[in-house]
Amino acid sequence: MTTAHPPRAADPRRRVPRTDAVLAEPELVAAAARLGRDRVKRAVAAAQQRARDGVIDPSGVAADALAALPAAATGIRPVLNASGVLLHTNIGRAPLSEAAVAALGTAAGTCDVELDLATGARGVRGASAVEALRRAVPGAGAAWVANNGAAALALVCAALAGTGREIVISRGQLVEIGDGFRIPELIESTGARLRPVGTTNRTHLRDYADAVGPDTAFLLAVHPSNFVQRGFVSEVSVRELAGLGPPVVADIGSGLLAPHPLLPDEPDAAGTLAAGADLVTASGDKLLGGPQAGLVLGGGDRGTDLVERVRRFPLARAVRVDKLTLAALEASVAGPPTPVREFLDADPAALRARADALAADLAGAGIEAAAVDTAAGVGGGGAPGVELPSAAVALPERYAAALRAADPPVLGRVADGRCLLDLRALPPSADEALARAVRSVRGG
Repeated sequence: MTTAHPPRAADPRRRVPRTDAVLAEPELVAAAARLGRDRVKRAVAAAQQRARDGVIDPSGVAADALAALPAAATGIRPVLNASGVLLHTNIGRAPLSEAAVAALGTAAGTCDVELDLATGARGVRGASAVEALRRAVPGAGAAWVANNGAAALALVCAALAGTGREIVISRGQLVEIGDGFRIPELIESTGARLRPVGTTNRTHLRDYADAVGPDTAFLLAVHPSNFVQRGFVSEVSVRELAGLGPPVVADIGSGLLAPHPLLPDEPDAAGTLAAGADLVTASGDKLLGGPQAGLVLGGGDRGTDLVERVRRFPLARAVRVDKLTLAALEASVAGPPTPVREFLDADPAALRARADALAADLAGAGIEAAAVDTAAGVGGGGAPGVELPSAAVALPERYAAALRAADPPVLGRVADGRCLLDLRALPPSADEALARAVRSVRGG
């Protein structure tokens, strides 16, 4: 006699949908177009495995795969900068203007970056960006662009002194520029020889004059942009150095093209050329407000000739910038005010009004928030010690870590046991996103 057995329960793994069926879902088709089919297929495979393991229901494979996919094809995420540091190196320094972002789109395809459309022959690379720099900096007879400020200085040293000639520099300017990189090591890597003069805290014109000789390639003035010396100190100005005879190269660092009233001690490119520097090197992604780039600006006939020597030096090919950088740089220099300029020019009273409104909104949602006056800084190695009047929303300290994990992440700063969300480096258009992020975490 045969004994009847109850039917087995259906194996839920048999209900896991096929890969091709999941990939055919409209939302995943759109994701594949945005992110690439391979990335989407991996997310589907992972979701299918979770269904087989019983973590999710098989009917939820497509939704689970979608939830695991990033919003964009890059792993870089936008961050709201509420740190009170205008040029925060860890989050990309200068945010680009809308004009610069649009310029990136124009240059992303094929473009006339190095083509003379009138003749069909090879043209001057980035000619319009170079011309924009010359117009923006009175006294600049020539310009060239490298891929960052350190590259610009290294290229100048290699081109003008890399055969073992001497570069005369004050000992007080042999600085470390960040992440362990040091100016003297950077220069010596080019084959040039350093001739330090003076002492750490005091250098005089006679120190330079005594060091000048037949092996002198140029006199180098480096703005110690990430620290300030006070007390018994003295340095020699560019104007004084220009009277000694050899070329003068000034590395001003921050990329300020013209004076700004809030930064009276920060050297600017136009003023440094007017003081007699033959070459000025600077960064493009700091106070200039553009993309990462290294500027080489030449003043007068000698400076123009030196820029041409730099441009034609073999290493220049290795550190030149691409079409995207040239386009964004031109738009930053010649277009509307950059976000960095707007942050610098922000009205402290308007910042406080924004902080008051945000704090009231958050308090209405049951969050412990208050508007406070505070001080922001330039950052990025620029204007050390300068405090910019600002305003912030103060939250309990525990919000700092939770907000960094929010979507979008928010970078505030912790001071006196509070998390401060400083508004100086945030445009007013970001206030609602900032409030949403705070409401979403509620202290984590």
